[in-house]
Amino acid sequence: METAELFYTDTGRGRNVMLIHGWTCDSHDWIFQMPALEDKFRVVAVDLRGHGRSEVMSSGSYAPADYDADIENLIETRFPGEKFVVVGHSMGAQIAARLSIKRPDLVEAVIAVDGTLGFSDELSGLFEQTAKDLNEKEPGEVGPGLFTLFYGPKTPEPFKRWHARRLQGTPAHVVRESFAPLLLGSGQIGVGEQSEAFIRSIQAPYYHLCRFDEQAGWMQPWLSHPKSKVDVWADSGHWIHQDRAEDVNAAIIEWIEQLDGTDDDPA
Repeated sequence: METAELFYTDTGRGRNVMLIHGWTCDSHDWIFQMPALEDKFRVVAVDLRGHGRSEVMSSGSYAPADYDADIENLIETRFPGEKFVVVGHSMGAQIAARLSIKRPDLVEAVIAVDGTLGFSDELSGLFEQTAKDLNEKEPGEVGPGLFTLFYGPKTPEPFKRWHARRLQGTPAHVVRESFAPLLLGSGQIGVGEQSEAFIRSIQAPYYHLCRFDEQAGWMQPWLSHPKSKVDVWADSGHWIHQDRAEDVNAAIIEWIEQLDGTDDDPA
């Protein structure tokens, strides 16, 4: 599998933390986290293939496995022998979770900010229609319409404009081909029983920030590690870390620091 040349920044000192953005986003998504995290940790913020300033690969190379291969290669070549707490938003959280299972030697723990995991089967229809629309229409029109369904009352209007314009600047094949494998098909791990089975297989400490009580209720029992947990962040949009930046920063730092406790062996 051919890996892409990834743009990333490496700042701060301390425990290794990697930040992975979501679908049609880039590492600027974490700009409200970087100063706070850099005071405590070494922070590597990555642009995924086809996004931001990273290499755009050809069509047919935007499955979750392709994204994970890039992160594996980045760690092995630029940070050999090191492990990371991987913080992912949306698609980035699914990439981080997949990597934690495939390469536990590279991932110390996972933090998922409204990750594409643990969704109800009831959302399958929406995801199927979105995938269809992305293939038949201009992604720059379809994507922002989807985003409006996932904003909260605290999401500022400038953020919405930022997200839409960034998607419109992402190559169309990247937008189209990255979406469906996350949530549709035999290999998806975002929805229903397939997601439950995957989450139950996660052995690393896993912290999931989501927006709904119901989702948190069914996800918590699926997590086996004693330090794993699910928190509900009500009144937030899909970009919880932007809508409630200071609160999220404090929660992430607190959870990472408690990883050094004595009860961190899997149950």
